[in-house]
Amino acid sequence: MFTRSELEIKTIKELRDLCRRYGVKPTGNAGYKTSYIVTLMAFPLLALQQMKLGKGLKSPNFNAIQVISSAIEEMNSPTDEQAALIRITLEGRKMSYPDRYRYQQENLLNLHKAKMSLEQAVDLLSQ
Repeated sequence: MFTRSELEIKTIKELRDLCRRYGVKPTGNAGYKTSYIVTLMAFPLLALQQMKLGKGLKSPNFNAIQVISSAIEEMNSPTDEQAALIRITLEGRKMSYPDRYRYQQENLLNLHKAKMSLEQAVDLLSQ
């Protein structure tokens, strides 16, 4: 990520700004450049080691992915008419507010978006 020489030419303020940008804290005394340099050089490997150890963000197990897949199957696929309403809604056309079906139209679109997001999540987690 960062090389030592790349970081050593920076001022303490620039190093501090980099640490703030990435949300990491300097190691040791914040008055020394070395504290920032060590942190900025080490955080990528530490992040990957933490993931490998199951700390912080981690992949769900197979059973959890199966549960998401089951939810997708339970949501089913839209009928031709529902797909048409989703398409026209995505084009910005909506039923008028006095119409009692406006809420249901928005709900159908949200359900479609949720299903698409779940499918994308399963695809990403299966890679």
